[in-house]
Amino acid sequence: MESLPLDISHPAVRDYLSLVRLQVLTPLSLLINIATLVVCSVIVKPSAGSIIKSHPTSISPSPNLIAAYIVAIFLGQIGYCTLLVVARKPETKTTLVKGVGLSLVYANWSRIFLSLDDTSGLLVLCLLYSNIALLTYHPPTSSRPLDTALIHAPLRFFLVLPLSLLFSYSLFITLGLYYSPDHPEHYGRFAWPGFGATFGANLIGLVVVVMHRDIVWAVAATWICVSIWSARPKPAPVYVTVILFTVLQPLALFGTLLYRQLTKQEGRIALPLDEEHDTGSSNRRGPREVDAEALWSSS
Repeated sequence: MESLPLDISHPAVRDYLSLVRLQVLTPLSLLINIATLVVCSVIVKPSAGSIIKSHPTSISPSPNLIAAYIVAIFLGQIGYCTLLVVARKPETKTTLVKGVGLSLVYANWSRIFLSLDDTSGLLVLCLLYSNIALLTYHPPTSSRPLDTALIHAPLRFFLVLPLSLLFSYSLFITLGLYYSPDHPEHYGRFAWPGFGATFGANLIGLVVVVMHRDIVWAVAATWICVSIWSARPKPAPVYVTVILFTVLQPLALFGTLLYRQLTKQEGRIALPLDEEHDTGSSNRRGPREVDAEALWSSS
């Protein structure tokens, strides 16, 4: 066969082939990622949970809450893979192909082949690109709730974890900013680096929540904050910071949503009715209207 009966250079054909590529590669990368995580948790020692216990830092999270968070990410990605197959709306397909693309595939593969430090950095880069593209060119809308639940939510949850916790925690371990688990009284060491890491990451998240009214980011960032302050003891600068942002994230979200609703109501101006088209009240006059003929005849 000398040539295909399709023009591969046509934009619609290229988008279709990109969608087919995503339908194959995304579930494959997810399955391998889940299998790798299970093997590393059960067989490989030390596991991620044991590393958190053996290398406590000022920002160490609760292993149980982080495990539940990762399960939520995988469930969201399973829904994302399902949407790849059953999507019918052109807007949804455009979001999948041009908004996310292969970024999620690269993020899943990076978890398999790279070390912890490299994984966290590459995860942030891949997921940051796709999330910026989603928020800028394909923002969530109430007319397509499945896009918000199965595209925006998994990608946002996946980004917030390394951005708010994993990258900082792996950097702390690499730089030796941890204390011995045999001396829990040293938990106050390296408090200010922990304060800088938690404050900076949560401040970025707060700006995103306020600017885009992003409920997914608010939920994910609040989850991370709860996982940090629930693992005690914590130095006061870190503990106060994560408690503060646990309150500020949902408060900022509700505040921006309320402000948007109020500005929408104030922007609705009721125009007066046109007398020529108001047939039901042709003889009715306003309280300031004066009949000039009746006034002159009475005088």
